[in-house]
Amino acid sequence: MGAKMVPFAGFYMPVQYEGINIEHETVRNGVGVFDVSHMGEFWVKGPKALEFVQWVTSNDASKLVDGKVQYSCFPNEQGGIVDDLLVYRIDAETYLLVVNAANIDKDWAWCNKQNKMGATLYNASGEISQLAIQGPKALEAMQKLTDTPILDMEYYTFKKLTFAGVKDVILSTTGYTGSGGCEIYMANEDGSHIWNAVMEAGADFGIKPIGLAARDTLRLEMGFCLYGNDINDTTSPLEAGLGWITKFTDAKNFINKDALLVQKKDGVSRKLVGFEMIDKGIPRHDYEIVDEHGHVIGTVTSGTMGPAVKKAIGMGYVPEALAKEGSEIIIKIRDKALKAKVVKFPFYKSQ
Repeated sequence: MGAKMVPFAGFYMPVQYEGINIEHETVRNGVGVFDVSHMGEFWVKGPKALEFVQWVTSNDASKLVDGKVQYSCFPNEQGGIVDDLLVYRIDAETYLLVVNAANIDKDWAWCNKQNKMGATLYNASGEISQLAIQGPKALEAMQKLTDTPILDMEYYTFKKLTFAGVKDVILSTTGYTGSGGCEIYMANEDGSHIWNAVMEAGADFGIKPIGLAARDTLRLEMGFCLYGNDINDTTSPLEAGLGWITKFTDAKNFINKDALLVQKKDGVSRKLVGFEMIDKGIPRHDYEIVDEHGHVIGTVTSGTMGPAVKKAIGMGYVPEALAKEGSEIIIKIRDKALKAKVVKFPFYKSQ
């Protein structure tokens, strides 16, 4: 389809088709489809399934019911994050964990190491394909491919259904763009057929294929963390603003809970913030954040010119004292000290 292809996490991936801005606007205003078959999928089964998920993830999976999805992370033993992930509850003894492609091997080793309770784990990453159909017109377009009602599905829920004539497809109202839509999981052998059916069903709605570059600008406009950029093995979920997926209930014990609880009580010394450039310049990953004396106080973790917000925006870690909305910070861009201000997430607010 004329995509510019790049190697990514052991896959050959489309970085863009027509261009980042066109693809970005397609998702914000209509419907676009991402081939995200590179993502990892682990099944957790058996009577110990919930106990395992509760121990290995930060969010409270006991709150899940059949057909519900949860955003979560794997905390490590040093206060950092092994990965962020989605947890799907199929039934009381069956969960699906969806992890980042670059972390599949690391996550699989981590889950096996932590499986002291004897849950049944199965790595299905090489067998499952996934498409993310995103945008305000996505569900309307996809309804043409299934008899099961999907237009009234709540955010972060899923259904197992027959889709484009293929049985047992998982369709979930999830995605990392902030513009609505769904993600669908299928066996590899059904991938091409479903891709073609999705493109055909979406034709009347102006559907287009979307690459990795627009995936990145879309999630950044929402202030969503990207593993490897904004969160990693050294960043705590509380520093990263992920306290809402870190649940310290009495009923839940999880990896490194006590150390993270201390952070919650005492506060953290740095925080991940969103910022808009005041001076002209585009922030990029790893650019330095400095104070007025030129001392390095943090780094930019993600940055771009936001195609929908029409502003240069970024995310980065700064000392807690500068994390308040309206605080002024300085970004070093090509040896120039350029002013920026801390703003609240998300950068993009749908009309």
